[in-house]
Amino acid sequence: MTDCNFALYPMATGQSRLARRFYDEKAALDAVRAATGLRLDADAAFALGLVTANPDDIDWDDELRIAIEERIAMSPDALSGLEANLRFNGTETMATRIFGRLSAWQNWIFQRPNAIGDRGALKVYGKGERAQFDWSRV
Repeated sequence: MTDCNFALYPMATGQSRLARRFYDEKAALDAVRAATGLRLDADAAFALGLVTANPDDIDWDDELRIAIEERIAMSPDALSGLEANLRFNGTETMATRIFGRLSAWQNWIFQRPNAIGDRGALKVYGKGERAQFDWSRV
């Protein structure tokens, strides 16, 4: 952790990424700030809430396999929309209203071939079939 984590590159909400991550909760932010300058291993980062998963050696192979399977099951277009929503979440500003709400991002995603094509995600949903995505479109 460095001071850069608390001020540099603010989000569209004006918050630091850590402030957004911890919903501006003072106790959580103070705990992370106390780790400034320290080298954190995975267990310490997990304890501070900086990472969302910390599988042990026993579960590592299964956790990694499941994460990869979940990732490849998502349309690249949907992932673009998810990324946009994560970038513009939190305290509402004019920028988040324009870029983060149910707007062009979502409408664009649901009209893409990866969603509505012959083997798109919306066409095969609930049928027990795997969608076929055009990964070159993103």
